[in-house]
Amino acid sequence: MNNNAIVNGTDSPGSVSGDKRDLLALLKLIKKYNLKQTEELLCQEANIRSEELEDLDDKEISSLLTSALGDSQENNAPGSTTHTGTDNDPELYDTAYGELRNFVDESLDIYKHELFMVLYPILVQIYFKLVSNGYAKQARDFVEKYGPDLDYYYREDLQNLLLITKRSDLENNDFVTAMETDKFIIRMSRDAHSLFKRHIQDRKQELIADIVAKYLHFDTYEGTARSKAQCDATAGSLIGEARRQDNKIRVYYGLLKEVDFQSLTTPAPTAVEEEDDNDPDAPDKPKKKKPKKDPLFSKKSKSDPNAPAMDRIPLPELKDADKLEKLKALREASKRVSLNKDSLPCVCLYTILNSHHSVTCAEISEDSYMMAVGFTDSSIKVWSLTPAKLREMKTAEHLKDIDKDAEDVLVRMMDDRTGEAARTFYGHSGPVYRCAFAPEKNMLLSCSEDTTIRLWSLHTWTCIVVFKGHLFPIWDVRFSPHGYYFASCSYDKTARLWATDSNQPLRIFTGHLSDVDCVQFHPNSNYIASGSSDRTIRLWDVLNGQLVRLMTGHKGSIYALAFSICGRYLASGSSDHTVLIYDLSHGQLVTSLVRHTGSIHTMCFSRDGTILAIGGLDCYLTLWDFSKLVEDYIAQNSNASHNPEINEGDTYLLRAFPTKSTPFLTLHFTRRNLLLAVGTFKS
Repeated sequence: MNNNAIVNGTDSPGSVSGDKRDLLALLKLIKKYNLKQTEELLCQEANIRSEELEDLDDKEISSLLTSALGDSQENNAPGSTTHTGTDNDPELYDTAYGELRNFVDESLDIYKHELFMVLYPILVQIYFKLVSNGYAKQARDFVEKYGPDLDYYYREDLQNLLLITKRSDLENNDFVTAMETDKFIIRMSRDAHSLFKRHIQDRKQELIADIVAKYLHFDTYEGTARSKAQCDATAGSLIGEARRQDNKIRVYYGLLKEVDFQSLTTPAPTAVEEEDDNDPDAPDKPKKKKPKKDPLFSKKSKSDPNAPAMDRIPLPELKDADKLEKLKALREASKRVSLNKDSLPCVCLYTILNSHHSVTCAEISEDSYMMAVGFTDSSIKVWSLTPAKLREMKTAEHLKDIDKDAEDVLVRMMDDRTGEAARTFYGHSGPVYRCAFAPEKNMLLSCSEDTTIRLWSLHTWTCIVVFKGHLFPIWDVRFSPHGYYFASCSYDKTARLWATDSNQPLRIFTGHLSDVDCVQFHPNSNYIASGSSDRTIRLWDVLNGQLVRLMTGHKGSIYALAFSICGRYLASGSSDHTVLIYDLSHGQLVTSLVRHTGSIHTMCFSRDGTILAIGGLDCYLTLWDFSKLVEDYIAQNSNASHNPEINEGDTYLLRAFPTKSTPFLTLHFTRRNLLLAVGTFKS
């Protein structure tokens, strides 16, 4: 009798029992994957005819399967209540988010600002879920309804969010990957976090609770909740904020001990002289005078307790020519002009005409003798900034006749007849995005859209090596202050460490969630800083490739980085028109310098570390009193753990220089503290 009821019930899908409809859905799925033996066995055992499968359409099957899977998962969870496929209803998400929004608005002012930070990541995850379930229109309406309530620095992200309209758009999307791979980090006081958890439990907001458990991480702390300004200071990146645990590792930010140049300048006494001085048979013989010590080198450099060991990473040994160059640099430094608020540097601006859309980068050598400019046509042009010409090395036949032991052997190797005011390199097959001179002044690095890095000789004026490894355009390349090593960064979301004698990278630094736009070596060569379009700055240890600092606060892509002369502070410039100063000792934000109205693409510290020069695309050059900034920062008693008071940066602005119509490409302080700038004239 029961069998007849089942058979008769197949005349209309609505009269089929729930269990049998589940079996029909399962059979249809088995048939889809052509599992014939399994299908026959199941039909026999369940007494189902093949004609009955035609009564169910694909939509009904998918909804039945979703419901079945949802029921099984919910029932397996401890303490869970039964749910159906209606969890994907857009109205449920709208109601849940609306209740959360009202809860934040009605919270006490002391907690409101921290609680407000949970809204953005939850809104984004709800949008992803609605699009994934096929509710593109409802997802758009949801963002347009609640998006305007969020902070201004999320507007660009929300515009990019609305471009995702299909489930296929969610695949291989950087923004989606960033939001779903790594949990969004929110730093919150324990009291505010308790309020948030209590609200979710009391209202039984299981949809919100599920999103919070999967995609949010709360870095809680004991103490008073942060103010709106303190929350905004470190917010804005794709990952939220940095966890305190990310900045616990010790960083050796001190400078390496310099070579004892006194031994280089004073010749060692000969054996004959030593014997004469100690001759007992000639006591009345006048003693020879010892050569006077050069006062420039008589001061011994003190060892910095925060400096890394000299042998922490292998550094190249100084050649005789390098030692002579360092002596020359020290002598020039003795004539350096001391800068302060009453004695600002003179500025010399090199303007490149008729090339606004063709020049991509510019760089000046450490000794200020040469300037290299990269172009969109893949060429690189090197100019001499002094009356001295750019000469080429003599041929092999002529080099045989040179005395190798001569003090001026390097000068003799160059052919005076080949001297030119400028020289051009050809070799790249795409726009050149960055050039970098070697500290020894004998080589030049360049990186390009063609995914390669080229090393050029400034003696033979030819390409020596082509470094391949990046898979996409390379945005930046920088030499180590000690030479030999160099760093690069690319659209492929990685930064890499190389050596000039190896065609493979020594380290690959991964972790950024978007392309890495800029890199910079620390003055002691033990660390590399990288800035990314994911709006974070990361500090990497060259020794082991470990991430030792993660710093947030920018609201746009980061295009410029500069370490202070002492090595403790890092300045970063961004497309959000601001420059942020960080203390590397614990990764803390010191202050924000706001004056420019365009992206910041270049920064430079004076040689004595007292002035910070910033050049923007707004055609303005600004000078800031960095020594006063550091003095105030050290003097203030701030809590570095979770809610430091951020200094107002406007008080440190010393001078702003406008140009007529020339955005800045690069800034460079000479050894005597003259500020050189390079820009292109916008006609």
